[in-house]
Amino acid sequence: MMNFVKLIITLLLSACFVASAWAGVANDIPSCYAANKMKMAVPAPQTELFVLIDQTTPLDSSLQDAVRENADRLVKPGAAFVIASFSSFSQGRYLEVLSAGALESPIDDAARDDISVKVLRGFDACMADQAAFGRKAAAAAINRAMGASNPALAKSDVLGSLRELSARVRQSEARDRIVFIVSDMLENSSISSFYANRNVRAIDPKAELKKAQEMIGDFGGARVFVLGAGLVQKGAGSKNTDSGIYRDPKTISLLRQFWTAYFEASNAKLMEFGAPALLSPIK
Repeated sequence: MMNFVKLIITLLLSACFVASAWAGVANDIPSCYAANKMKMAVPAPQTELFVLIDQTTPLDSSLQDAVRENADRLVKPGAAFVIASFSSFSQGRYLEVLSAGALESPIDDAARDDISVKVLRGFDACMADQAAFGRKAAAAAINRAMGASNPALAKSDVLGSLRELSARVRQSEARDRIVFIVSDMLENSSISSFYANRNVRAIDPKAELKKAQEMIGDFGGARVFVLGAGLVQKGAGSKNTDSGIYRDPKTISLLRQFWTAYFEASNAKLMEFGAPALLSPIK
């Protein structure tokens, strides 16, 4: 691991140049291909994971663990990741990318025959360290985002943040784009409010989609997973605590219908709407 840590310093610039070909996202992880002076091109990531964490949404320890576990499983060799947080533009909590990186794919077996044993040994060791470093970087960013949650924030710009993120997702060269949204999915902005009497409002999906036309994005065919939908905070003084107020199935169904239509209009497919927990691991 020490050799890889040194690469963080010596190869930071070259790592950024490699990342520039991958959707223009800065890469926090140095390249093992560059470090070992491999002549072949760095393979584009097969998968790119975008984790978007709403800092106004209360999560208990079980839901927080589910966020960590799903992300950790998806951050692996051949995958890129972007970890971002948001809450309210009006209160200075705009969409912020906390960490982004790419874990490189191994060299094809056929190409390995033309590379010296010594170089391969160094490359393989670097790749193992890179995978561990990338997972730790993603985990640290997720913990930072969830640790900074604040239910006292009065507004939640879910639609605006999603539209902004969609531009990053659309640029990804990965064949499989996964958007993992950790949010109550309750818009509370100048566009609309999905709240009524400190609970989830029974919205009209079609009417709300008309209000949101200017917030439609383009996710480039991404698959979308939501965790935390419908959670309502207990109050400004109760950090990360759900209110316990009953949300009837019909109201949650209307919320799901709206977001299904929104993502369809935004060139994405809502695969699972966890209200609040996901029923199966993200794959």
